Amino acid sequence: MSRVRGYARVARVLLVIALGLTIAGVFALMERLRVGNSMARRQRWSRWFMARLTNALPFRVTVSGSLPTQPMLWLSNHVSWTDIPLLGMLAPLSFLSKAEVRTWPIAGWLALKAGTLFIRRGSGDSRLLQKQMCNHLQQDTDLLIFPEGTTTDGRALRTFHGRLLSSAIEAGVMLQPVAIKYTRDGKADPIAPFIGDDDLLSHLKRLFANEQGDVHIQLLTPIATAGQERAALAFQAQQAVQMALFGEPAQAPQTSRSTASTAARAA
Repeated sequence: MSRVRGYARVARVLLVIALGLTIAGVFALMERLRVGNSMARRQRWSRWFMARLTNALPFRVTVSGSLPTQPMLWLSNHVSWTDIPLLGMLAPLSFLSKAEVRTWPIAGWLALKAGTLFIRRGSGDSRLLQKQMCNHLQQDTDLLIFPEGTTTDGRALRTFHGRLLSSAIEAGVMLQPVAIKYTRDGKADPIAPFIGDDDLLSHLKRLFANEQGDVHIQLLTPIATAGQERAALAFQAQQAVQMALFGEPAQAPQTSRSTASTAARAA
């Protein structure tokens, strides 16, 4: 009986995704006809879709903190693909995603039509991407990135990389750090993380084979970027998220010459 219930829940998510495909198809047609296809409109519809998808996921969601009232570059820790609908329902957002997502069946096309910017690691086009991000932010549209660069199991935080934060400095917008925490029975959720060689369908089956988990999203104090260096901003955001998730500050970077050189390259 529980297996049947799990499949029914997966089917519900797939129906919501089908609805998203319909919306994305409308935007594709509008793009071809060159009518009413603004980024602000895409973000509004994307937020509506993300809220429907979140309602279909097996999570009890609580949100604390205040939504920003001006465009910002959002920075969040990254645990699962579910981070995207959970955060995307909060505000009209665009996302920065790894280039591989663009090739995913259905999901990649949906992401593209929702206004996602794609990054190809090691391709040497970071300056072009920063310019695109800056233009995006200057159009009064929020953008969210995952500065760890990959998902984790939610038990620890990886280093926040700062090289893309130049876009916020150039655009003159603040950073909005976000902490997202998945728990089950009061402990770190072992089911929610989407890591390693996980595939979407298997992850959905695993999620829906179990009872609801809990997600707490914390919108933390915004960070001003004026006059700041990108590496320092990345560390400030990392420290804020670390404190929110684990109640302890992030470890300060080493000050030796070799470590500083490595950090500068990573930033």
